[in-house]
Amino acid sequence: MGLGNLGQVLARTFLDQGHAVTVWNRSQDKADDLVARGATRAATPADAIRASDLVVICVLDYTTVRDLLTPAAGDLAGRVVVNVTSGIPDPARELGAWITDSGAAYVDGAVYAIPQTIGTPEAFVLYSGDEKAFGRHRALLETLGTAEFVGTDAGLAAVHDVALLSGMYGMFAGFFQTVAVSGSAGIGAARVTELLVRWLKEAIAALPAFAAEIDAGDYRTQTSNLDINAVGLANILAATRAQGVGVELLTPLHALFEQQVSAGHGAESLARTIESLR
Repeated sequence: MGLGNLGQVLARTFLDQGHAVTVWNRSQDKADDLVARGATRAATPADAIRASDLVVICVLDYTTVRDLLTPAAGDLAGRVVVNVTSGIPDPARELGAWITDSGAAYVDGAVYAIPQTIGTPEAFVLYSGDEKAFGRHRALLETLGTAEFVGTDAGLAAVHDVALLSGMYGMFAGFFQTVAVSGSAGIGAARVTELLVRWLKEAIAALPAFAAEIDAGDYRTQTSNLDINAVGLANILAATRAQGVGVELLTPLHALFEQQVSAGHGAESLARTIESLR
Protein backbone atom coordinates (compact mmCIF):
# COMPACT_ATOMS: atom_id res chain seq x y z
CA MET A 1 0.00 0.00 0.00
CA GLY A 2 1.56 3.22 -1.24
CA LEU A 3 3.40 3.35 -4.55
CA GLY A 4 5.73 6.32 -4.31
CA ASN A 5 9.38 5.98 -5.27
CA LEU A 6 10.16 3.56 -2.46
CA GLY A 7 6.85 1.71 -2.49
CA GLN A 8 7.21 1.00 -6.21
CA VAL A 9 10.58 -0.64 -5.65
CA LEU A 10 9.41 -2.65 -2.65
CA ALA A 11 6.52 -4.11 -4.64
CA ARG A 12 8.73 -4.78 -7.67
CA THR A 13 11.29 -6.56 -5.49
CA PHE A 14 8.63 -8.88 -4.08
CA LEU A 15 7.39 -9.58 -7.60
CA ASP A 16 10.89 -10.30 -8.86
CA GLN A 17 11.26 -12.85 -6.06
CA GLY A 18 8.18 -14.68 -7.36
CA HIS A 19 5.71 -13.61 -4.68
CA ALA A 20 2.03 -12.93 -5.29
CA VAL A 21 1.64 -9.19 -4.75
CA THR A 22 -1.47 -7.06 -4.49
CA VAL A 23 -0.92 -3.30 -4.77
CA TRP A 24 -2.96 -0.23 -3.94
CA ASN A 25 -2.31 3.46 -4.36
CA ARG A 26 -4.58 6.47 -4.17
CA SER A 27 -3.59 7.38 -7.73
CA GLN A 28 -4.40 4.11 -9.45
CA ASP A 29 -2.22 4.75 -12.51
CA LYS A 30 0.89 4.34 -10.35
CA ALA A 31 0.09 0.63 -10.22
CA ASP A 32 0.06 0.18 -14.00
CA ASP A 33 3.67 -0.93 -14.40
CA LEU A 34 3.43 -3.34 -11.47
CA VAL A 35 0.20 -4.83 -12.79
CA ALA A 36 1.94 -5.34 -16.13
CA ARG A 37 4.63 -7.25 -14.22
CA GLY A 38 2.05 -9.52 -12.62
CA ALA A 39 0.72 -7.69 -9.57
CA THR A 40 -2.97 -7.58 -8.73
CA ARG A 41 -4.53 -4.12 -8.45
CA ALA A 42 -6.72 -3.53 -5.39
CA ALA A 43 -9.57 -1.07 -5.76
CA THR A 44 -9.61 -0.06 -2.09
CA PRO A 45 -7.37 -0.33 0.97
CA ALA A 46 -9.75 -2.94 2.38
CA ASP A 47 -9.34 -5.04 -0.77
CA ALA A 48 -5.57 -4.80 -0.44
CA ILE A 49 -5.68 -5.87 3.21
CA ARG A 50 -7.94 -8.83 2.54
CA ALA A 51 -5.59 -10.07 -0.20
CA SER A 52 -2.76 -11.17 2.09
CA ASP A 53 -1.69 -12.08 5.60
CA LEU A 54 1.15 -9.58 5.26
CA VAL A 55 0.38 -5.92 4.59
CA VAL A 56 3.34 -3.63 3.79
CA ILE A 57 2.64 0.10 3.94
CA CYS A 58 4.84 2.91 2.63
CA VAL A 59 3.07 6.28 2.45
CA LEU A 60 3.68 9.91 3.40
CA ASP A 61 3.33 9.80 7.18
CA TYR A 62 1.74 7.94 10.07
CA THR A 63 -1.42 10.04 9.93
CA THR A 64 -1.94 8.86 6.36
CA VAL A 65 -1.42 5.24 7.47
CA ARG A 66 -4.13 5.65 10.13
CA ASP A 67 -6.48 7.36 7.68
CA LEU A 68 -6.07 4.53 5.17
CA LEU A 69 -6.53 1.73 7.66
CA THR A 70 -9.37 3.14 9.77
CA PRO A 71 -12.17 2.37 7.27
CA ALA A 72 -10.73 -1.14 6.88
CA ALA A 73 -10.01 -1.79 10.57
CA GLY A 74 -12.42 -4.71 10.60
CA ASP A 75 -10.28 -6.51 8.02
CA LEU A 76 -7.01 -6.24 9.97
CA ALA A 77 -7.61 -9.06 12.45
CA GLY A 78 -5.09 -11.89 12.13
CA ARG A 79 -2.82 -10.02 9.75
CA VAL A 80 0.69 -8.60 10.09
CA VAL A 81 1.13 -4.92 9.24
CA VAL A 82 4.69 -3.88 8.39
CA ASN A 83 4.86 -0.11 8.18
CA VAL A 84 8.01 1.32 6.56
CA THR A 85 6.63 4.84 6.38
CA SER A 86 9.14 7.36 7.76
CA GLY A 87 8.05 8.54 11.18
CA ILE A 88 8.97 9.37 14.76
CA PRO A 89 8.81 7.22 17.90
CA ASP A 90 5.62 8.22 19.75
CA PRO A 91 3.34 8.13 16.67
CA ALA A 92 4.84 4.72 15.84
CA ARG A 93 3.91 3.47 19.31
CA GLU A 94 0.41 4.95 19.06
CA LEU A 95 -0.16 3.43 15.63
CA GLY A 96 1.19 0.08 16.81
CA ALA A 97 -1.18 0.06 19.79
CA TRP A 98 -4.16 0.91 17.58
CA ILE A 99 -3.33 -1.82 15.05
CA THR A 100 -2.79 -4.33 17.85
CA ASP A 101 -6.18 -3.38 19.33
CA SER A 102 -7.64 -4.07 15.88
CA GLY A 103 -6.40 -7.66 16.14
CA ALA A 104 -3.34 -7.40 13.90
CA ALA A 105 0.37 -7.66 14.67
CA TYR A 106 2.39 -4.49 14.10
CA VAL A 107 5.99 -4.18 12.92
CA ASP A 108 7.54 -0.76 12.32
CA GLY A 109 10.42 -0.45 9.89
CA ALA A 110 13.12 2.09 9.00
CA VAL A 111 14.65 1.65 5.56
CA TYR A 112 18.29 2.58 4.94
CA ALA A 113 18.64 2.52 1.19
CA ILE A 114 17.98 4.57 -1.86
CA PRO A 115 15.35 2.92 -4.06
CA GLN A 116 17.99 1.64 -6.48
CA THR A 117 19.68 -0.45 -3.76
CA ILE A 118 16.56 -2.17 -2.41
CA GLY A 119 17.05 -5.91 -2.71
CA THR A 120 20.85 -5.64 -2.71
CA PRO A 121 23.42 -6.16 0.08
CA GLU A 122 23.81 -2.37 0.37
CA ALA A 123 20.28 -2.01 1.78
CA PHE A 124 19.28 -2.70 5.37
CA VAL A 125 16.02 -2.27 7.27
CA LEU A 126 15.57 -2.01 11.04
CA TYR A 127 12.35 -3.40 12.51
CA SER A 128 10.66 -3.15 15.90
CA GLY A 129 7.36 -4.23 17.39
CA ASP A 130 5.89 -7.73 17.33
CA GLU A 131 8.89 -10.06 17.39
CA LYS A 132 6.96 -13.22 16.54
CA ALA A 133 5.37 -11.57 13.52
CA PHE A 134 8.75 -10.33 12.38
CA GLY A 135 10.24 -13.79 12.75
CA ARG A 136 7.40 -15.35 10.78
CA HIS A 137 8.03 -13.07 7.81
CA ARG A 138 11.75 -12.46 8.21
CA ALA A 139 12.78 -14.49 5.16
CA LEU A 140 10.44 -12.46 2.99
CA LEU A 141 11.57 -9.13 4.48
CA GLU A 142 15.20 -10.11 3.89
CA THR A 143 14.52 -9.87 0.14
CA LEU A 144 14.33 -6.08 0.59
CA GLY A 145 17.67 -5.80 2.39
CA THR A 146 19.33 -7.10 5.53
CA ALA A 147 16.59 -7.26 8.17
CA GLU A 148 17.51 -6.51 11.78
CA PHE A 149 15.08 -6.60 14.71
CA VAL A 150 15.92 -3.90 17.28
CA GLY A 151 13.28 -4.44 19.97
CA THR A 152 9.68 -5.06 20.92
CA ASP A 153 8.99 -1.37 21.58
CA ALA A 154 7.31 -0.34 18.32
CA GLY A 155 8.99 3.06 18.50
CA LEU A 156 12.56 1.73 18.54
CA ALA A 157 12.98 1.53 14.76
CA ALA A 158 12.00 5.21 14.62
CA VAL A 159 14.42 6.07 17.46
CA HIS A 160 17.20 4.44 15.46
CA ASP A 161 16.03 6.35 12.40
CA VAL A 162 16.16 9.72 14.18
CA ALA A 163 19.61 8.88 15.54
CA LEU A 164 21.13 7.69 12.28
CA LEU A 165 19.62 10.48 10.21
CA SER A 166 20.93 12.99 12.75
CA GLY A 167 24.42 11.71 12.00
CA MET A 168 23.74 12.03 8.29
CA TYR A 169 22.58 15.64 8.60
CA GLY A 170 25.55 16.44 10.82
CA MET A 171 27.79 15.17 8.02
CA PHE A 172 25.92 17.31 5.51
CA ALA A 173 26.37 20.34 7.79
CA GLY A 174 30.12 19.76 7.88
CA PHE A 175 30.16 19.38 4.11
CA PHE A 176 28.33 22.67 3.59
CA GLN A 177 30.77 24.42 5.94
CA THR A 178 33.72 22.92 4.07
CA VAL A 179 32.44 24.08 0.69
CA ALA A 180 31.61 27.57 1.98
CA VAL A 181 35.05 28.10 3.52
CA SER A 182 36.97 26.73 0.54
CA GLY A 183 34.77 28.65 -1.87
CA SER A 184 35.67 31.90 -0.12
CA ALA A 185 39.22 31.36 -1.42
CA GLY A 186 38.15 30.29 -4.89
CA ILE A 187 38.56 26.54 -4.32
CA GLY A 188 35.92 24.60 -6.22
CA ALA A 189 33.40 22.40 -4.43
CA ALA A 190 34.34 19.31 -6.46
CA ARG A 191 38.03 19.62 -5.58
CA VAL A 192 37.58 20.19 -1.86
CA THR A 193 34.98 17.41 -1.69
CA GLU A 194 37.49 14.97 -3.14
CA LEU A 195 39.87 15.87 -0.31
CA LEU A 196 37.11 15.88 2.32
CA VAL A 197 36.00 12.35 1.46
CA ARG A 198 39.59 11.13 1.81
CA TRP A 199 39.90 12.84 5.18
CA LEU A 200 36.53 11.67 6.52
CA LYS A 201 37.39 8.06 5.75
CA GLU A 202 40.30 8.47 8.16
CA ALA A 203 38.36 10.48 10.75
CA ILE A 204 35.45 8.04 10.87
CA ALA A 205 37.82 5.37 12.18
CA ALA A 206 37.78 7.18 15.54
CA LEU A 207 34.05 6.60 16.12
CA PRO A 208 34.16 3.02 17.48
CA ALA A 209 36.74 4.09 20.09
CA PHE A 210 34.56 7.07 21.06
CA ALA A 211 31.57 4.73 21.33
CA ALA A 212 33.48 2.42 23.66
CA GLU A 213 34.42 5.38 25.88
CA ILE A 214 30.80 6.56 25.99
CA ASP A 215 29.39 3.11 26.82
CA ALA A 216 32.01 2.66 29.55
CA GLY A 217 31.64 6.21 30.87
CA ASP A 218 35.43 6.39 30.92
CA TYR A 219 36.79 9.44 29.09
CA ARG A 220 40.45 9.26 30.10
CA THR A 221 42.72 9.91 27.13
CA GLN A 222 46.34 10.52 26.26
CA THR A 223 45.60 11.99 22.84
CA SER A 224 43.13 14.53 21.49
CA ASN A 225 41.39 15.94 24.54
CA LEU A 226 38.71 18.61 24.96
CA ASP A 227 41.21 21.39 25.76
CA ILE A 228 42.97 20.84 22.44
CA ASN A 229 39.75 20.59 20.46
CA ALA A 230 38.16 23.65 22.09
CA VAL A 231 41.18 25.76 21.10
CA GLY A 232 41.34 24.18 17.64
CA LEU A 233 37.68 24.80 16.89
CA ALA A 234 37.91 28.37 18.24
CA ASN A 235 40.71 29.00 15.75
CA ILE A 236 38.65 27.48 12.95
CA LEU A 237 35.71 29.74 13.82
CA ALA A 238 37.94 32.84 13.89
CA ALA A 239 39.47 31.97 10.54
CA THR A 240 36.05 31.25 9.07
CA ARG A 241 34.75 34.66 10.14
CA ALA A 242 37.84 36.25 8.64
CA GLN A 243 36.96 34.59 5.34
CA GLY A 244 33.53 36.22 5.50
CA VAL A 245 31.75 32.90 6.04
CA GLY A 246 29.05 32.22 8.65
CA VAL A 247 29.77 30.09 11.70
CA GLU A 248 26.19 29.20 12.65
CA LEU A 249 26.74 25.48 12.09
CA LEU A 250 29.84 24.99 14.25
CA THR A 251 29.39 27.60 17.00
CA PRO A 252 26.97 25.38 19.00
CA LEU A 253 29.50 22.53 18.94
CA HIS A 254 32.20 24.83 20.29
CA ALA A 255 29.84 25.91 23.07
CA LEU A 256 29.50 22.26 24.12
CA PHE A 257 33.28 21.87 24.17
CA GLU A 258 33.59 25.00 26.32
CA GLN A 259 30.90 23.78 28.68
CA GLN A 260 32.84 20.60 29.37
CA VAL A 261 36.15 22.45 29.72
CA SER A 262 34.56 24.92 32.17
CA ALA A 263 33.30 21.97 34.21
CA GLY A 264 36.87 20.74 34.62
CA HIS A 265 36.96 18.05 31.94
CA GLY A 266 39.42 19.64 29.54
CA ALA A 267 41.93 16.81 29.88
CA GLU A 268 39.33 14.20 28.98
CA SER A 269 38.32 12.77 25.62
CA LEU A 270 36.42 14.69 22.97
CA ALA A 271 33.76 11.97 23.33
CA ARG A 272 32.75 13.49 26.66
CA THR A 273 30.94 16.21 24.68
CA ILE A 274 27.93 13.89 24.65
CA GLU A 275 27.45 14.53 28.37
CA SER A 276 26.49 18.13 27.59
CA LEU A 277 23.81 16.88 25.20
CA ARG A 278 22.52 14.46 27.81
